[in-house]
Amino acid sequence: MTQAATRRYEITHRTTYRYSDVVTGSYGRGYLTPRELPGQRRLSHELLIEPEAADSSISRDAYGNTSSYFHVTEPHRTLTVTGHSLVEVDPPAPDLYEGPAARAPWEISRPVGPDGALACEFTLDLAPPEITDEVRAYAAPSFVPERPLIEVLRDLNSRIFRDFTYRSGSTTISTGVAEVLAAREGVCQDFARLAIACLRANGLAASYVSGYLATDPPPGKERMIGVDATHAWASVWTPQNQWLGLDPTNDQLVDERYVVVGFGRDYADVPPLRGIIYTESESSVIEVSVDVAPN
Repeated sequence: MTQAATRRYEITHRTTYRYSDVVTGSYGRGYLTPRELPGQRRLSHELLIEPEAADSSISRDAYGNTSSYFHVTEPHRTLTVTGHSLVEVDPPAPDLYEGPAARAPWEISRPVGPDGALACEFTLDLAPPEITDEVRAYAAPSFVPERPLIEVLRDLNSRIFRDFTYRSGSTTISTGVAEVLAAREGVCQDFARLAIACLRANGLAASYVSGYLATDPPPGKERMIGVDATHAWASVWTPQNQWLGLDPTNDQLVDERYVVVGFGRDYADVPPLRGIIYTESESSVIEVSVDVAPN
């Protein structure tokens, strides 16, 4: 078996807004800066705003994510926000998914006592609540008593992958887990949020992770530029203060193909971009292009 190696990616994330009338002012905030983490190094990052921002700043939120703010005062009909990053990602440590933390009964990973104090926030339900009787019932087959945590995660991952259809445009950022569960379709953020609700329903600490997934072209085909996308997955805390990442959209455990931008309790904590504009414009179009290229 070929051993996985550290991978380096050049990431370009471009968002273009086009308006039917002049915009006199744009305020924006977003999470587009890959994180510095054990096993992930941000070698460079720049954020370009066109037209140029009159004011901009960066800050860190409560979870250590980098938040970028900008204010464009030049009148415009088109606004383009482009993040350029160079990132290195190591393969998971050999014992991450097969070591003592992962092989222990899943119940042991419920955060308790001083060691679990910081993780307890990630066990809490959202408002409005996402943990319903239907979510508990869907989660139940995976959470067999005394089952190793890693087997619970793999089973839940695989069931969501099998039971739900990926359908772009079938949901919005405000679609709730209950709606996704009923419709049996959605996109990556929906499947991540469903997995998180199932994990929290059983007392585990789970976070929502936003970032990028490097996709390799089929054999014999060239890479298509700009057709990648932002991605979302879930991560579960263990008492060793390790976080085990699972991606139900692809039935994968997180490895060196995944680049973390931010994490929090839900999508609303780490949206790529959001903002306010001042305009008489009656319509607008948004175009997003993401390229995750091996470097």
